[in-house]
Amino acid sequence: MNRLLPLTLCAALATPLAPARAAEEAPYASLEDWGRALFFDVNLSQNRSQACATCHDPEAGFADPRESAAGRAVSLGDDGTSLGDRNAPTAAYARFSPAFGQTKEGKWRGGQFHDGRAATLKDQAKGPPLNPVEMGLKDEAEAAARLWENPRYLATMRALKGPETETDPAAAFDAMAEAIAAYEASPELSPFDSKYDRYLRGAAKFTDEEELGRLLFFSSQFTNCNICHQLNPGPFTENETFSNYEYHNIGVPPNRAARAVNGAGAGAVDEGLRANPAISDPAQAGKFKVPTLRNVAVTGPYMHNGVFQDLRSVILFYNTYNSKLPHRQINPETGAPFEAPEVAQNISLTELETGPALDDKRIDALVAFLKTLTDARYEPLLSQD
Repeated sequence: MNRLLPLTLCAALATPLAPARAAEEAPYASLEDWGRALFFDVNLSQNRSQACATCHDPEAGFADPRESAAGRAVSLGDDGTSLGDRNAPTAAYARFSPAFGQTKEGKWRGGQFHDGRAATLKDQAKGPPLNPVEMGLKDEAEAAARLWENPRYLATMRALKGPETETDPAAAFDAMAEAIAAYEASPELSPFDSKYDRYLRGAAKFTDEEELGRLLFFSSQFTNCNICHQLNPGPFTENETFSNYEYHNIGVPPNRAARAVNGAGAGAVDEGLRANPAISDPAQAGKFKVPTLRNVAVTGPYMHNGVFQDLRSVILFYNTYNSKLPHRQINPETGAPFEAPEVAQNISLTELETGPALDDKRIDALVAFLKTLTDARYEPLLSQD
């Protein structure tokens, strides 16, 4: 028996696809373009309130500028109450960290996160969406369902990664991670256009203080900075990321304020690299990956636990290993002596005790030089110090 279709449905069938709708369903031109959209998509979190860009804000050096009960030391999760247990590292320049593994000398190196537990950028992109204290999705199937509800994402997966991504949750989730990694590997996150880069190209001139800081930083006699914070040999190497991506315990004190509010407890110890599921060696306890110094002046607080607020405090902390003067043992942020290390064993004393103690002039010069590593887009933030 013939039945009449509802008039509204007849009209819909007779009407060509609207141009706006057609544009929505056109695939993104590349994985990088799709990854940029995914990076800002709050729908990939349980309550649709948090994206990658929430904790890695492009306007704040791809770090987390938000205040929480723990200040900016750790990040607030999608549920509005959960707090992480480590400071969110910048996503800028992350693509230069090599895949996690051991060097020929047996040192652990590379990977993503502070402890290298994600070997690559793609592996890293799979972590936050499923972390219950971050974006909070239950599993890959729920993440895939969020992707599939977006017609343009479906069209992109079909065009760039194959039809299996339309039905297989694991394939869809893998494609999402690959796309986010492609965006994070783009020049947008690593432009190499800081004052330092312009100086190398002859397009900028350093102040006397900045030049002193540069000379000190790259010196093998007066500081220990470049032992860990230099990847390429020589003082004038372009595209330097200011990290050798090794793991060291530098004796960072605990962040008691963050512990008090994130549920870790007063006695909790972050073992760093030793907490990586691939590592069982007790000699790796307390070691964390050497971070890039790109944009360091605008991506505080500092250290894996956000224990220091000011960049100068970080230099003063390092200086405690070479200066035994009583006033050099004082943390200017607390007015009390720097606390004992959270993990007292495995400290990289050979590296930390290299070089003489620094006076105020040299400390200030190093801070001035580190500010020159700020990408051009963030240079206005320096004036807000």
